[in-house]
Amino acid sequence: MAKAVTIFSLLLLFLLLLHSHTAKSSTDTNPKSSAAAAATDFIKAECRATRYPALCVQCLSNYTTTPQLTHRQLAQAALSVSLSRARSSASFISRLAKMKGMKPAEHRAVRDCIENMGDTVDQLSRSMKELGSMGRVAGQDFNWHVSNVMTWTSAALTNENTCVDGFVGPAFDGSVKVAIRRRVLNCAQVTSNALALVNRFATRHKLP
Repeated sequence: MAKAVTIFSLLLLFLLLLHSHTAKSSTDTNPKSSAAAAATDFIKAECRATRYPALCVQCLSNYTTTPQLTHRQLAQAALSVSLSRARSSASFISRLAKMKGMKPAEHRAVRDCIENMGDTVDQLSRSMKELGSMGRVAGQDFNWHVSNVMTWTSAALTNENTCVDGFVGPAFDGSVKVAIRRRVLNCAQVTSNALALVNRFATRHKLP
């Protein structure tokens, strides 16, 4: 009886070990799982060079399914996220401008911010289009195109910061300031990250 129990226990242990090995092998050899893990590692590594790495990883987490993610694709994705948030912020501020009861100083700052964010959307749109059309561009042509992308993205970041700076002072202490600063500061952080990723892409490819 004891011998039978021992044989059964050994057989059960063997089956458990076999199942564990098979499950691990299945996971390790799953192409989709491996590709997603590689893309995630690539995003995390590149985001370390940005000013807001946690936000960077969060914003780009939807791109882990992109096969063989490249530096250009990552920069393009970051610009896409930035443009989307800039459009959302511009729309929100435009609606806010119609709100009654604002102080004259608040109303002027809101109108200025609408102009700033409109310029931001235009500049990020240009950056997206320029980077997306580069393809296999190389040499001095690459330098010229990527310089345009960096210039427009930097200008977009400046406009976002200008909007935020317009609400500094004792005249701005209410909900309007809080609502706009929260949205536009987040947008500026995302744009800062996008600019850093564009710069990393440029550094790897442009001529000295």
